[in-house]
Amino acid sequence: MKYGNIRNIKKEVLSEAWYRLDRYTFDYQKEDGEWETQQREAYDRGNGAAILLYNPETANVILTRQFRMPTYLNNNPDGMMVEVCAGLLDGDDPESCIVKEVEEETGYRIEKVKKVFEAYMSPGAVTEKLHFFLAEYRDEMKVSTGGGAAQETEHIEVLEVAFEKALEMIGTGEIVDAKSILLLQYARINKLL
Repeated sequence: MKYGNIRNIKKEVLSEAWYRLDRYTFDYQKEDGEWETQQREAYDRGNGAAILLYNPETANVILTRQFRMPTYLNNNPDGMMVEVCAGLLDGDDPESCIVKEVEEETGYRIEKVKKVFEAYMSPGAVTEKLHFFLAEYRDEMKVSTGGGAAQETEHIEVLEVAFEKALEMIGTGEIVDAKSILLLQYARINKLL
């Protein structure tokens, strides 16, 4: 059964402040063959990459903590989020992006990363697709304190946490970030630690 054809797409720019918000009006063909006009908004912030850094010898992972205004606006009392390292591609390929982000945010210089999957994180409203990676780290790979790029007004705290504790933090609500939960669960399912 074929359905879901799209025609007569019209785009209206609603905002180009930080990223771009567009409104789309289009005709959508339903399962029964009938056409209906629909309207949706899509926020385009570009694609991104996320990584779980793990140490198989110590069974620790590297996480970050930083302020996220949208979570503050949605009942996160202090707006702070514990997350895996991540960033927008900004024209880079996913692997180059995540290697750069790891050093900026965590202070670790890694060279070898493994891509494990891609996912749309909020496909009903945001165009972003995330590329998910894993990489091992060791103490001798630490080249700076990390903390993020100053010009990006990032104030990132680097956390080294036992893997089992990180999993517990999902259950206690200390980790509520989807990309982090996905990577931690991937590590558990695949018995990385």
